[in-house]
Order: sequence, then structure tokens, then C-alpha cells
Amino acid sequence: EEIGAGARDLDLDKLGADIAYTVDGGALGDIEYESFNAAGARISITGFGVHPGSAKDTMINALLVAMELNSMLPAGETPRHTEGYEGFFHLTKLSGTTDEATMEYIIRDHDRGLFEGRKKSLAHIVQLLNDRYGEGTVTLELQDQYYNMAEVMVNHMDLVENAKIANEQAGVEPKVVPIRGGTDGARLSFMGLPCPNLGTGCHNCHGHFEYAVIQSMERMVEVLVQLAQLFAK
Repeated sequence: EEIGAGARDLDLDKLGADIAYTVDGGALGDIEYESFNAAGARISITGFGVHPGSAKDTMINALLVAMELNSMLPAGETPRHTEGYEGFFHLTKLSGTTDEATMEYIIRDHDRGLFEGRKKSLAHIVQLLNDRYGEGTVTLELQDQYYNMAEVMVNHMDLVENAKIANEQAGVEPKVVPIRGGTDGARLSFMGLPCPNLGTGCHNCHGHFEYAVIQSMERMVEVLVQLAQLFAK
């Protein structure tokens, strides 16, 4: 779900649902209806390798170009330095040699305008490096992955209110928080199935110290029962 592919092949006509919830969040009680806008970027760099003893004004070291590219992005706009609604550029892979290198980024922002601006900034940096080292030195493949589900959910806030009520009826304090990531609900919402996300009792998600609390998971079952009863009335 982090790249928006988890739900793309779901047949909504066959499913036959008008609304839905995913249970893919973090702490018990979390209710999420806002997600990042997300894109993936793959950058290929073609260097020009020559003997280092005669490389003056000739060699183009692909690894150094990659480092230069990353240094041109805002240093304070990485996952380590951001929170809440703040977006980021996240370098997820860097590999190569003097002759060629590849880089992969994920680009995230809750605000659609800022999201589009981030993609344009990266494309501008690529063009600057091509102007410096020669056209074709750096190539960029950019693909949107999913969008902020709030654009859809703003017209279905009754689903959020029902989730709050269900949590309270199960003795859980509800907390509406933005998702600093993605969920299948983002893709589903734009496919026509409004789909907020609920907490699971998971903590430190996608990290080395990820864990889930069994008591929270059991309580989450109670929340889902209460939610089903609300819609059955």
C-alpha cells in the first residue's frame, strides 16, 4: 500500500460496497482520512570514466553527480526532519560506479500544490545537471502513486464521525490524525469507494522495532463490531 498498488486490481463492482474502512493504521483509536500525495522517482546517471591520472576536465564521475544532485535538494526536507503535514524527499536507494549510477526517491506531501512543486523542483535539478555535464547525463523517470484521500473524504465525513462513535462505544479514545504515508484507502477512495483508515495497535511501523499489542488488536475487533452495528441501524 505504500506505493498505492495494493488495491488497484480490486473489482469494486464485484465487491458491491458503497463505503469501506481499512484497518491499516497505527495506535489504537487512530482515525485517518488524510494521506500524502505520493510519487516515485528513478534517476539514472551516465558518467564518463577515464584513467584518473588523465581525468582533468574529462571525467564525469556518476557517483559524484548523484551526490551533487542530492545536495541540491532541501537538506531539511527529509523524513528525519519532518512531521505532521510536512512533506519530504526520501532517498531510498543509491548504487553505481564511476561510469553509471542509479538513485530512487519517494516524494511525499499532503498539499497537492506543494507536491507538484516538489516534482518540478526535482526535474529542474536534473535539467541543471544536464546543462552542466551534457544532455542525457541524467535522466528522470517520475510516476505518481496515489493522492491525498482527503480530496474525496471531505464529502464523506460521516464515515469519520461514525468511526469516532464506534471507538467511544468500545471504550477507546478516538484521535483523528493525518497519515504520514499511504494506505489502500487512498487508492480505493479515488476509485470511487470512500475509505478512511483505522488504527491496529501497531507501533514503530516499518522499522526494526515494529510491534503490535495483542490487547489493542482485540479492542479493535470491538470497535469494528460497534461500527458495523452503527451502519446496521
